[in-house]
Amino acid sequence: VIKTLQAIEDANVVIFVVDATAGISDHDVQLGSFIQDAGRALVICINKWDAASTEQREEVKREIGRKLAFLDFATRLPISAREGRGLPALIAAVNAAYAAAMVKLPTPRLTRALQLAVERQQPPRAGMNRPKLRYAHQGGSNPPIVVIHGTSLSKVPDAYRRYLEHFFADAFKLRGTPLRIQFKTGVNPYADAPGRR
Repeated sequence: VIKTLQAIEDANVVIFVVDATAGISDHDVQLGSFIQDAGRALVICINKWDAASTEQREEVKREIGRKLAFLDFATRLPISAREGRGLPALIAAVNAAYAAAMVKLPTPRLTRALQLAVERQQPPRAGMNRPKLRYAHQGGSNPPIVVIHGTSLSKVPDAYRRYLEHFFADAFKLRGTPLRIQFKTGVNPYADAPGRR
């Protein structure tokens, strides 16, 4: 287990192999959670696809959708390691995940995407005020980090953060990598001015 966790930390792209004949175990879910926390690009391989019955295939797809729903950014591929089936698609998915993890996102395009996301769905009010999301820029790669500047951003709920993560991933066609959002609230230069109450 320790070697697996170290390999995940050292990897640019993780190939997460699950067994189509055995289903998704609690151990698989724990490993998936560690991959997500590490921010690694990911491809999920469903091995022994050729050996699985139709019922087993349907069940493993349902289990992945239910138990590994938090890894919905990853491409899922059926393969047969023994027969060598699905390997070209696997290599293509790994390359695409790596490219998505290392992508450079221009500030003007990020800010336009942010404006469109807010137009479609504004952040919920927090008391009398609504958080204002002003502009965005890239704060890092592997995984891509989008830094959003504005006011009252500490009041943005997790559900809205997830909405923005999905919106940016879709807008920039990022498949195979998680995307992280960071909020930075601007400092009001007049907050401590003399005579201000």
